[in-house]
Amino acid sequence: MAGLAPEFAQMESVTFRQLAHLTTPDHVTADFCLIPIGTPTASVSQYIANVQKLLAASGVKYSMHSAGTTLEGSWDEVTKVMGQAHTMLHNQGVVRIQTDIRIGSRTDKLQSIEDKVSVVEKLLQADSEKAPTPSANA
Repeated sequence: MAGLAPEFAQMESVTFRQLAHLTTPDHVTADFCLIPIGTPTASVSQYIANVQKLLAASGVKYSMHSAGTTLEGSWDEVTKVMGQAHTMLHNQGVVRIQTDIRIGSRTDKLQSIEDKVSVVEKLLQADSEKAPTPSANA
């Protein structure tokens, strides 16, 4: 485990109390897909709309897509709002919720949701500019 003091080299002997000083990342992107289970109908769009309203009110940067939502903020902010989404839907009568979560962090630079997409779009644009254009006689 890089970054740990030498006394923590043997992680199996480390207690949580010894690691309690560790903080969570200041900036993460998280993708989550919240799935209400056991709802009265097959459609869950109203529940998802309610989650989106919660996200808007939270102040956490977010972007909904067809299979979930991407969040951007501190670890604590992002995980808190995901937990609040669970609580809100439970309070609305959803008995069971399954959520898939992917969280990424990096220390070499600050990268936004838009930055990540932009890098790939620029590569695609460069590739399309290199590609030969079909001739009119083809």
